Amino acid sequence: MSDELNEAPGELPLDGAGQTLRRAREKAGLSLEQVAAETRIPRRHLEVIERGDFGALPARTYAIGFSRTYARAVDLDEGEIARQVREELGVQSANEVTRASSFEPGDPARVPSRGLAWFSAFAALLLIGGGFAYFKDYFFPGSGPGPLTRPESAAAAQPAVAMAAPAPSPSPAGPVVFTALQDDTWVKFYDVNGEQLMQKQMAEGESYTIPADAEGPQIWTGRPYAFAITVGGRSVPKLSEEDEIIRDVPVSAQALLARETAAAEGEQAAAEDG
Repeated sequence: MSDELNEAPGELPLDGAGQTLRRAREKAGLSLEQVAAETRIPRRHLEVIERGDFGALPARTYAIGFSRTYARAVDLDEGEIARQVREELGVQSANEVTRASSFEPGDPARVPSRGLAWFSAFAALLLIGGGFAYFKDYFFPGSGPGPLTRPESAAAAQPAVAMAAPAPSPSPAGPVVFTALQDDTWVKFYDVNGEQLMQKQMAEGESYTIPADAEGPQIWTGRPYAFAITVGGRSVPKLSEEDEIIRDVPVSAQALLARETAAAEGEQAAAEDG
C-alpha cells in the first residue's frame, strides 16, 4: 500500500473509510462497475460508501458488511475498515458491534445457518398448542362441553355461528410464488441437496415460482420481509417482518402451510390463555 493509505502508528487517518476505499480502488485501476460485479454490491451502494454517507444504507449491518467486502476486493485490511465505519456510525455498544460483524450482507457465504432455529421455533409452537389443548380441561374446568339443554339465548345465537363458512385453504399442491416488494432484493432458492434453483437480485414486482418437482426447496435472503408469498393463489404470511438474514428455510407448499397453521394455533392459544 502507498504511504497515503498507511498512517504512522498512533495517528488517526485524515480521511474516512469511504475515501480510503475509493483511493484504493483507483490505485488498483478498478471501476465501480468492476467492484460491483466482483462483490455483488449495487453500484449505488458503493457510491454511498465512497461518499462516507453510511447512514443512507438500509442498516448499520449493511454499512459494515458492505464496507468489509469492498475492502477485501481492493486488498485493504477489512477489520480496520470495519472499525472506521463503526466509529463513523457512532456504534458504541459491544453487543451491536458483535452482531454487525457476524452478519455481512455483502458476503453471504459467511452467514450462519438459521434452519435449525426455524425448526426449533416451529416445534415449540406445536408443543405449546398441543400441551394447552391437553391440559385445558384441568386448568379451566368450566371450558369443557356444556349441558345438553342450553339457555334459549344461546340456542338462538347458534344458527348465526353455523352460517359462518371457513375461509378456503390454499391447496398444498398449488404453485408457490414469491414476488419481490423492493428493488435489488437478493435471494437464492435451492433444493434439499444444495442444488441451486435460482439466484439473483430481483426487481420490485418480479415473481419466481418454485418448480413443482423441486425436492425440499429452501430459501436464503437478507430481506425476508420484502417478499409476498402465495400458495395455490392465496397469500400466506411472510417468512419474517424483521431486517434479518435467513437461510435453509423450507418453502415448499406443505412447509409454508404448516408455518401458517402453527402461527394460527399459537395465536388462538394465546387468546384463550388471555
